[in-house]
Amino acid sequence: MSYAVSNTTEKALEQAIERQLAGTTTEAQVQGVTEGIAYGVGAYRIGHTADFDPALALDSVKFWAFLEVTQAKALEKLKARNPADWQAKILGQFDKLVKRKGILHLLKKGLPVEDAHFTLMYPAPLASSSPKVHDNFAANIWSVTRQVHHSLANPNESVDMVLFVNGLPIVTLELKNAWTNQTARYHGQKQYRDRDASQPLMQFGRVLVHMTADTDEVWMATKLSGSSTYFLPFNKGYNEGAGNPPNPNGHKTSYLWEEVFQPKSLAGIIQHFVLLEGKSSDPLAKKNLIFPRYQQLDVVRSLLNHTATHGVGHSYLIQHSAGSGKSNSITWAAYQLIESYPKQLDLPGAKALDAPLFDSVIVVTDRRLLDKQLRDNIRDFSEVKNIVAPAMRSADLKAALENGKKIIITTIQKFPFIIDGIEDLSEKRFAVIIDEAHSGQSGLAHDKMNQAMGGGEDADAEDNQDKVLQAMRARKMRGNASYFAFTATPKNSTLEKFGVPQADGSFKPFHLYSMKQAIEEGFILDVLANYTTYKGYYEIQKSIEGNPLFDTAKAQKQLRAYVERSQQTINIKAEVMVEDFVDNVVNKKKLRGKGKGMIITQNIEMAIRYYKAVQSELEKRGNPFKALIAFSGEKEVDGIKYTEAEINGLPEDKTRKAFDKDEYRLLVVANKYLTGFDQPKLCAMYIDKKLQFVLAVQALSRLNRSAPKLNKRTEDLFVLDFFNSTEDIKTAFDPFFTVTSLSQATDVNVLHELKESLDDEGVYEWAEVEDFCKRFFDQEDAQQLSPLIDTAAERFNDSLALEDSEKIDYKIKAKQFVKIYGQMASIMPFEVLAWEQLFWFLKFLIPKLKIKDPNQDELDELLESVDLSSYGLGRTRLNYSIALDAEEATLDPQNPNPRGYREDEAQKDPLEEIIRSFNERWFQGWGATPEEQRVKFLNILDSVQAHPDYEEKFSENPDPYSRDLAFEKIMRDVMLKRRKEEMELYKLHAQDPTFKASFYQSLKNALPKPGLGSNLL
Repeated sequence: MSYAVSNTTEKALEQAIERQLAGTTTEAQVQGVTEGIAYGVGAYRIGHTADFDPALALDSVKFWAFLEVTQAKALEKLKARNPADWQAKILGQFDKLVKRKGILHLLKKGLPVEDAHFTLMYPAPLASSSPKVHDNFAANIWSVTRQVHHSLANPNESVDMVLFVNGLPIVTLELKNAWTNQTARYHGQKQYRDRDASQPLMQFGRVLVHMTADTDEVWMATKLSGSSTYFLPFNKGYNEGAGNPPNPNGHKTSYLWEEVFQPKSLAGIIQHFVLLEGKSSDPLAKKNLIFPRYQQLDVVRSLLNHTATHGVGHSYLIQHSAGSGKSNSITWAAYQLIESYPKQLDLPGAKALDAPLFDSVIVVTDRRLLDKQLRDNIRDFSEVKNIVAPAMRSADLKAALENGKKIIITTIQKFPFIIDGIEDLSEKRFAVIIDEAHSGQSGLAHDKMNQAMGGGEDADAEDNQDKVLQAMRARKMRGNASYFAFTATPKNSTLEKFGVPQADGSFKPFHLYSMKQAIEEGFILDVLANYTTYKGYYEIQKSIEGNPLFDTAKAQKQLRAYVERSQQTINIKAEVMVEDFVDNVVNKKKLRGKGKGMIITQNIEMAIRYYKAVQSELEKRGNPFKALIAFSGEKEVDGIKYTEAEINGLPEDKTRKAFDKDEYRLLVVANKYLTGFDQPKLCAMYIDKKLQFVLAVQALSRLNRSAPKLNKRTEDLFVLDFFNSTEDIKTAFDPFFTVTSLSQATDVNVLHELKESLDDEGVYEWAEVEDFCKRFFDQEDAQQLSPLIDTAAERFNDSLALEDSEKIDYKIKAKQFVKIYGQMASIMPFEVLAWEQLFWFLKFLIPKLKIKDPNQDELDELLESVDLSSYGLGRTRLNYSIALDAEEATLDPQNPNPRGYREDEAQKDPLEEIIRSFNERWFQGWGATPEEQRVKFLNILDSVQAHPDYEEKFSENPDPYSRDLAFEKIMRDVMLKRRKEEMELYKLHAQDPTFKASFYQSLKNALPKPGLGSNLL
C-alpha cells in the first residue's frame, strides 16, 4: 500500500525558494499552472537555463530585455552606427570590463560603450527620491534560474540556483538536504571547493557571493580558490551561539529567501554594503570582495529602522565580539545614517519626511585604520565624494559642522574641545558613533562633545577617569544627538548609559553578536583553548638580625612585588618565554613560518628589563629573529633614560607596521597594543601582568583573529601566564561570553550620603563652592579660581590637623562622589544643583589633597630587610582549555554604599614569620627545614660541580641547547647516587615535574658563570 508523504528532497527546497521569490515554480510553468502571485513590482521572474551564456556568465535574454525597455534610445544610437555588430560591441565591452573590474563595478557604475552609457541596475529609492527613481527601480528585472549549466569544460555541471538582476548574476546557491545527511557546512562547501574556478561564473568578481544552504545553516564565500576557499557563516545565531533558531513557519534558513533575497534588500546590499577592497592599481584577482555577514547586515538595518521609527535622542549599545568585524559595521552604519529618514513627521528631530534625520555623523575612534577605511568605503558608496572630514582640533570640528560635512572622524586624544568661539549647534542633529564604548576615552571629553552640540560651559581636560563612558560623560544627553556605542565588553556603567531599559529595571544591549557565537562559527579563534599557567617559587632570606613587626597582608604583597621586578626573576621568565616561542612557534613553523608572540608586562620598567633579557636570550641563540618593545613616553631605569623609538631604532608610529615584517617575531608591551591591535599573525602570548575583567578579554583577544591564508587554527594558539590562574581568566571572560546585562540602575541616593559626609569635615565652606562655580562658569581668569581651591586644600593638608586615616577616608569619598555623579549626571531624570556645583569644585580640589599610607615607612624598611636567595618556576596548568559558562551574565550596578578608609587592626607578625609564611606559599618544596634544605642544596651543588662532564659539557660549553642536555644528564646521575640518603627529595624529583623544574632552575642559578665564583657564596 502506498502513501502520499511530504516531499523532503533537495528539489523540494529548490521549489520552495523559487515559489517564495517568483510566486510559482519551473514545474508549474511547464504544466501551464498559475500559482501564487502574478508578476509585479519586486517579484522575481523565472529564468531558463537555455538563456544562460556560460562564456559571458550572463542571462542574455533578460539582459537585452532590460536594455530594450529602459534604455532604448541609447541602443538605437549604437544600432544606427553599427547595424551589423551593435550587440557584439556591447557584449565585448561588458566582457572586458567585468574581467577587469568585476560585476560590482558594472552594477554601480554602469557600462560605457562608445558615446553611450548603460545603467545595468537602478538603485533602490530613498524617502527623498523622485517618482522617476521609484519607476526606474521597478523596471529592474530580478530573476531566479535553477540548475544553471555554467561550465564550458563540462557542460553537464550545474549550479542549483543563480539569482540575476537584469541578466547579471549576483548570487550562486548550492542547496543541500540535511534530512539525507547532506549539509551545507560540509557537502555544500566541498562542492564549491571542487568547482573549476576558471569557468566564467566561478571566477572572482563575476558574482557577489557564492552561498550554500540547507534547512539549518547558510554559509558564504566571495572567492573560490579550490581547497583553500574560505567560507563564512551567514546565520542568525541561536542561544547566543552558532546556528539558527527554530522557525514556527518553515525552515530555519527561510530568512535567506524571505528577507535577504528580496529585491529591495539585495539592491540595498549592493548599494550600501558590498565592498571591493584593494588598491586601485591592483588587478582584480588581488582584491578582496566583502559581503556583509548576517549580524552586520542585521545590526545596521535594525539601527536604521529604530531611528526612522523613533527619531533622534536615543542611545544604542551594540555588543559585538572582539574580532567580529565591528569596523565594517561602523562604516556601513555611518554612511547609511546620513540617509536615515523619519517615517512620520512628529518624531523627535524630524524636519520633513524627505529630509534626513541627521545633519552629520561623528565617529569617535582610537583606531587610525578606521579613518582610512571610512574614506575609502564612502568613495565607493557615495556619488558626492567630499563628505568625510577629520577633526583634529576644535576649529576643525567647527568648520566641518558648519560646512555640512556628513561624516566627521575624531579621537578623544585630539578632541580637547575648548568651546571658546564655537557657535551654538543645537539646531543641528547628530549621530555619534563610539568605537569601543568603554576604553581609551576620557569621560570629560564627552562633556565637551555634548556642549559643542548644544552650548554650555567647558572645563580643563581631566585624565581618563574610568574609560567606561567614552563619548557620553556629557552632562545631560542632549536631545539633538543619538549615540551608537560599539563594544565587545560592556561594563555596568556602559550598560546603564547606552543599554535598553527593560520592564524589570535591568538593562540589555540593543544588538548582540556574542563571543560564543563567533567562536562556534569559526570566525574568531578560542584564545582559552590552550592555556598554561606558571607559578613562581621564591625563597626569601632575611638579611638583618632583628625581627621587627610588619603588617602581614601588605608585607606579603610588597614581597611578591619585590621578587617579581628583580632582574634575576625576569631573566628566568624571559628564558622560558624565548625557549617556548622558539620551540613551539618558530621551529614548528606555525602560521606557515610567520607566527608572532606578545609579552605583556606590568609596567614600563619591567617591559624594558624584559626586552633586555629577551635580547640576551636571542643572542645566545644566534639572533634567529628580532624583538620590538612598545611603551609610551620616557622612562629611566638604572639611571638611563629610554624611549620606545630609541630602543627599537625607528619612530614610535612605525612600530606597528614594523612588527608585521617577518624579521620581527616578539613584541614586549607595557599598557600598549592591548586593545584595538589587529595582527592576525599573533599566535602566542606570554603574560606577566594582572589581567582582570575587561582588560583580560581585550588583551587576550589580540590572539583571536583568524587568518585563513596562514592556515591559523585554534590549536595554533598558546598562552603562557605567569601571573593569573585559570580561574581568574574564566571569571574575567564569563560575563562577555554570551549576552551581558545590568541587573538594575545605580542608586544615586549614595550621593546624598557622600555630600553630607564631605560637608561635615569642614574642608570647604559652601559659599566657597558656590563662588568657585560662579567664577568658573563666568569664564573668569584661572588666577581667580586658585585661591578658593588652595584655601580648602590648605585646611585639608594642615589646618584641620586630620589624621592620615581621616585624610584617606575623605579623599576616597571625594573621588567616589566625582566618579558616580560624573557617570550618572547625563542619565538622571532630575537635576540637583548642589551636586553639580560640588562635582566641579571637587574635580579641581582632589589633585591638591595630599595623603600618605600610614604603613609606608614600615614597608620600605621591609624591603631593606630581605634578600632574594632563589627563584624557580613550575607549571601549574599545561595546555588547559578554559570552559566558559553559556548563561546570560548579569552585572550589578556600582556599589550604592559610600566608600571610605577602614582602619582595621592590622595583623602584625615578626619579619621571620612573614618570610616563613611567604616561602610556604610561594616556594613549596620538600618537607625539610629551611636550614636543612640549604645544606642539602649545597651538597647537591658540590656533586654537580664534581661530575666528570661538568666542565667540558656544561661549564665551558657555549651552546645553550647542548649545555641544557648535559645538565639534565648530570642531574640524573647525581640524583641516582643520592637517592638512598635523600629518598624524600628523590621522590619529589622523580614524580613532580613542577618541583623538578624549579629545583633545576635554582641549581643553575647557583652555579658559577664562566670566570666567576658561585652565585651563593
